[in-house]
Amino acid sequence: MADLARKHGVSESTLYYWKAKYGGLEVPEAKRLRALEDENGRIKPLLADATLDNAGLNDLLSKKGTACHQAESGCVSSGPA
Repeated sequence: MADLARKHGVSESTLYYWKAKYGGLEVPEAKRLRALEDENGRIKPLLADATLDNAGLNDLLSKKGTACHQAESGCVSSGPA
């Protein structure tokens, strides 16, 4: 294992990790797993941005709702709807 690790420039522990993770997979299964992991990596930042946008909008709406409840005559729009 040491020679193989040196040949590919990785540590022996990495080889053991890969063997445990991918040891029972056939080539098409490993390629599919890799494609799914790549897709997941592209989607995660998009989800994080959408979640932040959603949280910001909810915060804005809750602040506006609080101001509306505090006004005596109800909500008053400050601009076009």
